[in-house]
Amino acid sequence: MVRLPAKFISYVFYLLLVCLGIPAVATAQDFRPDNPSPQASAGTQVPDQSAPAESNNDDPLILFPHSETSRYWISGQANIIMQWHSDFPASYGGPNSLHSQAENATSKLYTLYLGYELTPNTEVFVNAESAGGHGLSNALGVAGFTNLDVVRNPQLSQNPYLARLILRQIIPLSEDRVTAERGPFGLATSLPARRLEFRVGKFSLVDFFDLNTWGQDSHLQFLNWTVDNNGAYDYAANTRGYTDSVLVEYDDHWWAVRFAESLMPKVANGINLDADIARARAENFEFEARGKHIAHRAGVVRLTSYLNHADMGNYNAAIANFLAGKTPKPDIISTRQQGRHKYGFGLNFEQEITSQIGLFGRLGWSDGRNESFAYTEVDRTLELGAFSKGESWHRRNDRAGIVFSMNGIVAAHQNYLALGGVGFLLGDGALTYGHEKIFESFYTGHMWRGLFASFDLQHVNNPGYNKARGPVLVPGLRFHVDF
Repeated sequence: MVRLPAKFISYVFYLLLVCLGIPAVATAQDFRPDNPSPQASAGTQVPDQSAPAESNNDDPLILFPHSETSRYWISGQANIIMQWHSDFPASYGGPNSLHSQAENATSKLYTLYLGYELTPNTEVFVNAESAGGHGLSNALGVAGFTNLDVVRNPQLSQNPYLARLILRQIIPLSEDRVTAERGPFGLATSLPARRLEFRVGKFSLVDFFDLNTWGQDSHLQFLNWTVDNNGAYDYAANTRGYTDSVLVEYDDHWWAVRFAESLMPKVANGINLDADIARARAENFEFEARGKHIAHRAGVVRLTSYLNHADMGNYNAAIANFLAGKTPKPDIISTRQQGRHKYGFGLNFEQEITSQIGLFGRLGWSDGRNESFAYTEVDRTLELGAFSKGESWHRRNDRAGIVFSMNGIVAAHQNYLALGGVGFLLGDGALTYGHEKIFESFYTGHMWRGLFASFDLQHVNNPGYNKARGPVLVPGLRFHVDF
């Protein structure tokens, strides 16, 4: 069994007091989950913008208030996540397996956001970040890994680095305007209802694609990779989750479309990007529709597609080389070839049921012939969850949720792993295939101003698609600060 330190147990006890509503903290203004926050991949989260910068009472949801009129923006956050699991059954294990022996891990993510309004329609943003600690089993062995803040290469330095550098240009196409909330990626408090927006620079594609109000934020909501993002969306990114891109977006009153051309990493899960767009690049497209078509409650549907070009390996070629005796085991790296591509599609929805409860979900599909390259090893995914605010139990800024996620891979990918092949995340040495099924629930309690504490629980069945391993139960604690 995992032995927990006394300080850790005291944190759990304090969180239980918060969650039970014992008056250890002040009640604050209700948060607003109707304005989804931009969100990134492993190690690339931004502050939750479902909470207002300031409440109307004496307890704001950040440590320091933000101006609504200044041309500058300065904010930051710290996110610390502790997870553990006990021993779980496993018939065998391989180089990329989740350890079947009890273990614990802590990740630490610190971020500073800076912004400046050059003109009323031109803004620039800079984001510095430090990602430290590590994930369970160094983030190996589960396609839907349990902590989105974990960087997938534990050998990378924990020193601060430039995460984002974005130039935003707004081109008004109408005189009527809609309200907007200031944040790390936008300083205007109102925007033209019809407009073009251009963003150029370094950022994460899931800052702007595949957003979901209730299923995207590892700071205050769910933690799992295939809950906060579409697992089958192998979006262009280096191992920290960022890429260089040009993004154009058209927004109208009830709908929007966006397109991005982005750089791919030179190798799967690599830190360096390939600047030769003639041979390696990614096209990303999304259509978004908003309305109140079900019981006059707000809802959103997003349809996403992508096409990646890169120096990819092929699962069937790796298997054929192994069966012909050319390699001692299937080796996807030896089959890499420039000009290969991978494509996929995603459906993303959110629907308000009452003022306190919302439903959300995703479907994802990728062709899966060539290797998983940038996000995770998922070719098919299904997700369905529910989210609730805490006002009904007199905790207006608390939140809770539950979700089910199921992931799968195509036959060639299955055979590759079954014959002993490894990817950048998976490889048990063999495989007894079954869909990876994940249940996750969380409760986040607001303690004071910008301080939050959460309890998270995940049950992973068939980790790494392997029925010979697991199930495994992963509880966790999270402490978050916004300033």
